[in-house]
Amino acid sequence: MHPSAEAFAERARDEHGLSVDVTEFPEGTKTAADAADAVGCDVAQIVKSIVMSADGDHVVALTSGANRVSERRLADHFEVAADAVEPASPGAVKEALGWSIGGVPPVCHDRDVPVVFDPTLADHDTVWAAAGTPEAVFPADPEQLLATADATVVDVTE
Repeated sequence: MHPSAEAFAERARDEHGLSVDVTEFPEGTKTAADAADAVGCDVAQIVKSIVMSADGDHVVALTSGANRVSERRLADHFEVAADAVEPASPGAVKEALGWSIGGVPPVCHDRDVPVVFDPTLADHDTVWAAAGTPEAVFPADPEQLLATADATVVDVTE
């Protein structure tokens, strides 16, 4: 197992008492469509961990692979100007959360940041999320993921 995926699995266990079943795909799961193809599920069952900057503060939006984050809705939720919301840079994501873009898991971040949760993820019995690398994913119950991530359910999608 890739060291970053192994580190994620260990942190999930140690920090949250979760036993995650990491699956790695050498062909990669960099996009939601790639991940869905690799796993053999619907793209809506893929959890994207989108890291945004909202007026300089980081936020993680856990969204269905079928949806896109709306910067306007995110700005409304966090009560900041719409032009103050943008995708976080790869360097800022790595520095703030400890993970690289494409492999950001929904939990086990180096810093405590707000997490919002796409309500459509709850439409599924199982969802799949990144496990520390762009090639690693793990299955999760959406309700358990919501609780573990200490997320707020809010529709911030287009």
